Amino acid sequence: MLVEFTASNFMSIKEEVCLTLAARPSKDRDDTHTVTLTLPEPSIPFRLVRTTAIYGPNAAGKTNLLMALSAMQEIIRTSSQSLDKLPIAPFLFVPEYRTQPSTFEVTLILDGIRYQYGFSATATRVSEEWLFAWPHGRVQTWFRRTGDTYVFGPRLSGPKNAWKSSTRSNSLFLSTAVALNAVQLKPITDWFSNSLHIALMGTWSESFTATLCRADSADDAIAKSDILDFLNGADLSVKDISIVDEEFSVEKLPSDMPAVVRDEIVKDFRRKRLSRVIFAHDAGDNRQAELDLRVESQGTRKLFELAGPWLDVLRDGSTIVIDELEASLHTSLVKHLLSWFHNNRTNRKGAQLIFTTHNTSVLTQDIFRRDQIWFCQRNRHLESELFPLTDFKPRKGLENLERSYLAGRYGAIPYFHDLEQASK
Repeated sequence: MLVEFTASNFMSIKEEVCLTLAARPSKDRDDTHTVTLTLPEPSIPFRLVRTTAIYGPNAAGKTNLLMALSAMQEIIRTSSQSLDKLPIAPFLFVPEYRTQPSTFEVTLILDGIRYQYGFSATATRVSEEWLFAWPHGRVQTWFRRTGDTYVFGPRLSGPKNAWKSSTRSNSLFLSTAVALNAVQLKPITDWFSNSLHIALMGTWSESFTATLCRADSADDAIAKSDILDFLNGADLSVKDISIVDEEFSVEKLPSDMPAVVRDEIVKDFRRKRLSRVIFAHDAGDNRQAELDLRVESQGTRKLFELAGPWLDVLRDGSTIVIDELEASLHTSLVKHLLSWFHNNRTNRKGAQLIFTTHNTSVLTQDIFRRDQIWFCQRNRHLESELFPLTDFKPRKGLENLERSYLAGRYGAIPYFHDLEQASK
């Protein structure tokens, strides 16, 4: 599970920002909104919130925070390959920051062990990298890297020097070592590859959910049934879902499509099979009406795209990160989606949700604990700042969070210029 993420010098993030999912001492809805993890450490057990909402105006940097986590994920996944450049985008409004490295760090709890892993890098070089672990209650340094200098702790086993010699200047030691069978380090890369699911711009492809709807086996039939329950729980009235495969046909392309574009599409899709998702709706009087997903509403399409990843994350106890969760979704539907994470029956393994939103109707103490709300704003130097609602100490159960936020008490709201002044 994710405990904390920090980033600096990335896009609109200049100085370090830190998003923590560690729960505050409050016992408010502990049983449904938090997860307690017992670790072999001489301290109070870790308590983590299950959901985190990030509010702020447009261009404040909310998406950039998620992009920073996505960049860290991509670098860990791919840096052991031969890449020309890492996906690093430094803060550009201060000239000296353009050439300085960006820094990313996570704290994770995986199988009862706490890890603290991070690195600093430019697009062409990893300047620092570090990993600490607490497998038996006390911190262990497993490795530290500064440029070409490595310090290995005695608790990291395996051919460390061989891993080091195989690590290029623009690749991570962690990724390289795991590619060379460093079993001890694999839980961290596995989490980034298999347990962290990020949807920037608020959407996924429909393909994953469609795959789960292919009833080719008993397990597939169960997955399809779960997706139907998920969609009908949102009042979509879907009786059945079918996947229709068909050969790609150039005749189905628009006749006025530019020849260059047509040729590229034909090259990419020739001899490939395409899938269409068909919804069978209950039309009343024992009638069913079939509609191609492509002609369904934008909200229905988004909910279908969400269904597979949403249920998959809840089943596995993974972490899902979504930009603008509410896009194309009714307010009541957003509340319904959140309830899946705040329910011990549907979230049995402590799955986590992090999302950005402008939907203030869910900014209420009836839905969230106070330590689940964060704000992001841009200061006068065009730097993104991130801070929690708990900094303002709102009164438990009494303060109207939506009203206070829209009134500007917490900051992180847009300020508009007078139209007459703006036109002068």
